[in-house]
Amino acid sequence: MRSFFNPVTILLIVVMAYSSISSGRFNSPMDWFIITVLTLPGIFIALSFHEFAHAFTAYKLGDQTPRFQKRVTLNPARHMDLFGFLCLVFIGFGWGKPVMINPQNFKNPRRDGLLVSLAGVTMNLFLAFLLGAILAIYVKTAPMFVQTYIGDVILNMILFAIRINLILMIFNLIPIPPLDGFNAVTEIFNIKRTELYYKIYQNGFVILLVLILLDAISVIFKYTVTPMFYSILRFFL
Repeated sequence: MRSFFNPVTILLIVVMAYSSISSGRFNSPMDWFIITVLTLPGIFIALSFHEFAHAFTAYKLGDQTPRFQKRVTLNPARHMDLFGFLCLVFIGFGWGKPVMINPQNFKNPRRDGLLVSLAGVTMNLFLAFLLGAILAIYVKTAPMFVQTYIGDVILNMILFAIRINLILMIFNLIPIPPLDGFNAVTEIFNIKRTELYYKIYQNGFVILLVLILLDAISVIFKYTVTPMFYSILRFFL
């Protein structure tokens, strides 16, 4: 995801914060704190691997920019945007530090740009299935331990990590700037030099804000993330 800090972004954050508070997210501070602690590993994994995938793919396709910025790493500190992380924890909407690339370094800019755009969401999908396999091994090899307090904590951490990776994948596939889905659509239909591209690009956050106000994002998650989550669990368990 490409993030831009501007007045519309701030308005978007305010709207998300209001929605989060009005939904009763903080009605039970202790429950919120426990859930937050359980989701932190999943957040670090999902964001770090997502941005690493962008950086690694660009680097392998000939762009040295991510390497110079020290982004070809799984170190979360290199990929976390502090403000974006805090927004993710407190209001459920956030972002990682965007990986900067230079398409001019690619042998085939259009094809390689598409591969870089899809690298992050592909990594999140892979992680969701990998974590599903780990969950199955964990449950089937240590059934007694799973029933203990610590075992249950680990179980829920894995479950949250699977869901977070799916959420990040689906959210980034929405074809609206600054999300990866828009970059992918741009390369597929080759619209970067068209007037339509610039109109959508300049108003990406406004469009995203409208979708959030209309609760469209929640509907998208309901009919994509939730079915995929339970499909993975059924597949492995």
